[in-house]
Amino acid sequence: MSRATLRLLDKADKEILKLPRAVKGAIYDFQHKFRQDKDNPGLRFKRLEGHPRLYSARVNLDYRALLLHAGGDDYILVAVKPRQEVYDNLDKFAYQINPVTGGIEFVDLVSVESTIVERRPAGPEPLFAKFTAEQLLELGVAEPLIGLIMKITTEDELLALASIAPQLTGEVLLALHTGKTPEEVLDQITAPVAVAEEIDTDDYQAALERPATVTTADADLREILEQGDFERWRVFLHPTQRKIVQRSYSGPARVSGGPGTGKTIVALHRVKHLVDRMSPGSGKVLLTTFNTNLAADLRQRLIALAGAEILRHVDILNVDKVASAIVAEASTGGRRSRIDDTKALREWEDLLLEEGETRWDADFLHAEWTQVILGQACATKADYFRARRAGRGRSISRQDRAAIWQLAERYVMRLDAKGVWTNQQFAERAARIELEKARDRASYEANAGVQRESGIWHRPRYRHIVVDEAQDLSVAHWKMLRAMIPEGPDDLFIVGDTHQRIYGNHVSLGSLGINIRGRSAKLTLSYRTTHEILGTAVRLLGQEEWDDLDDGHDDLTGYRSVLRGPDPVLRPYPTWEAELDGIVSQVQEWGGGSIGVAVPERWMVADVENRLGRAEIVSTSITGEGPRLVDAPVHIGTMHRFKGLEYQRMIIAGVREGLVPRTLDFEESDPLRFRRELRRARSLLFVASTRARDSVVISWHGRKSRFLP
Repeated sequence: MSRATLRLLDKADKEILKLPRAVKGAIYDFQHKFRQDKDNPGLRFKRLEGHPRLYSARVNLDYRALLLHAGGDDYILVAVKPRQEVYDNLDKFAYQINPVTGGIEFVDLVSVESTIVERRPAGPEPLFAKFTAEQLLELGVAEPLIGLIMKITTEDELLALASIAPQLTGEVLLALHTGKTPEEVLDQITAPVAVAEEIDTDDYQAALERPATVTTADADLREILEQGDFERWRVFLHPTQRKIVQRSYSGPARVSGGPGTGKTIVALHRVKHLVDRMSPGSGKVLLTTFNTNLAADLRQRLIALAGAEILRHVDILNVDKVASAIVAEASTGGRRSRIDDTKALREWEDLLLEEGETRWDADFLHAEWTQVILGQACATKADYFRARRAGRGRSISRQDRAAIWQLAERYVMRLDAKGVWTNQQFAERAARIELEKARDRASYEANAGVQRESGIWHRPRYRHIVVDEAQDLSVAHWKMLRAMIPEGPDDLFIVGDTHQRIYGNHVSLGSLGINIRGRSAKLTLSYRTTHEILGTAVRLLGQEEWDDLDDGHDDLTGYRSVLRGPDPVLRPYPTWEAELDGIVSQVQEWGGGSIGVAVPERWMVADVENRLGRAEIVSTSITGEGPRLVDAPVHIGTMHRFKGLEYQRMIIAGVREGLVPRTLDFEESDPLRFRRELRRARSLLFVASTRARDSVVISWHGRKSRFLP
């Protein structure tokens, strides 16, 4: 018996997913037999004529697997095709070791040629006519594709080619098409994945182990095929992401990028990388994010990536639970219950009603208290008078500050009487506790350990901290995290996108002692959202400006997708009742797959769930802990609840004026706050629309939102 190992090459999974179900089942049987004995007569395993490394093997009567021999017992599954297509197109299969990245690449020229429309000499100028073949090769473009690339004349052809071409080739061509110079592409896209050593373009065994060769491991492919779960492919890194994950940083590092670019995958792999490098007993890693349901999702995905054993070395908690644990451990402030922002706002509203106060609204006072008073640790009225209010919008006088301080004191007394704290109070108290411990550590180190016997020595709580969805954390959260871990190599790894900021927290990391300058990376290629959905989603953001968490500006320049799908559908209804009927009809029309229904208000969730139930459609609502019934085919929630989740199809309902955005009556009195609220509403719509992989329907009743075209 001649045993073999089998891996799956990047992008082969997309072709396999399109095959009939019976063929997918046959692939499972094939891979099992191939591993046991590749020379089994029933497999008809043989080398293809004219190809020293390409083999075919029988999957079933009508389909053949194409296998690239990397040497020894290692084979790579590069495609599964109808039998006749294989033998009719032997001269159309090309493979190489990329001389820039050292990675293995496979190209099916038949599929590529089908994307290019031959035109007469008088047709439009090719998109890449101004670039030479030598320039493209230097940037890492696959050599077998050069001739066809020079014939591309439309963006549709480019996107179609990029979706099936090797990863680096697609990224280079898309970047050049968006206006980047070859020098910029070389620096930003090619150089990060290029290898320094001399490359032997005939040594496939060495190429198989390089990061640029994106494949499953043998055991991983076996598990994927056995479970029929090609979603597992999402946990594998592409070369650009791998460089970010494995790099050693001298201090805090940040990764930004639009939805679907793999930021969370990078964060998870970074956690595994840090754990793998730690010596026994040297500490733990904290993986934290803003939402509780996101923390639960991160836990499951990390287990899928690294196994349950990794949980011995990693704490996965949402940031408010981290703060609560610190306060509880210190037994400071007595026993307190924690209330969320909705209840905290309700307390402000009740206070203002009781006081007969009409100069300020609850939203303004809550933000002033959390972002300025708590955010800058103002312990006295004098501290508040000196506090900076940069970016807060509405200017206030000294007399105003005195009145606000008095209201804040009454608000705190109100919470104390009920024995509750807000999330921000817990975070601010936790930050103070951790800062005190940090000072103790500094004192210990300065005095050569003299104080250790006095009991004030405190070991750092974590060795490394990884933060996902960083844009939603508040000033107090960041102060706490900064105090929890000493400054040093690989201390903080921060992942986020300010275009998805939906909670109104604005920070400057540099001002909080988190210096990320020179240690930032940006991901621009979406692996989830189609080109059509992405275009609509970006337009929903309008012409607003977005910060980068560090007093600079961020944008989505170069953000792109090579996936194709139907255009998003915009659908009006006369009433909410009619819109509910439309949701039912759309779910029935789709018939299957994972479906999300996002709405702007909580009361609408129950309406949708009830209406689907009457139509005998199983659905579930999404709570702060995640979906109540994970296996339900339809998940329903507010737009906030969909943060970090992913569905095959999305319905975004109730996108009407007055709900998205809510009615705002301070456009004249506080224009900066008004613009911020509009940005937050745009971000919510952007987040909801980019949860979809394939299809999006956006609906409204009455007057549509000003954000919609």
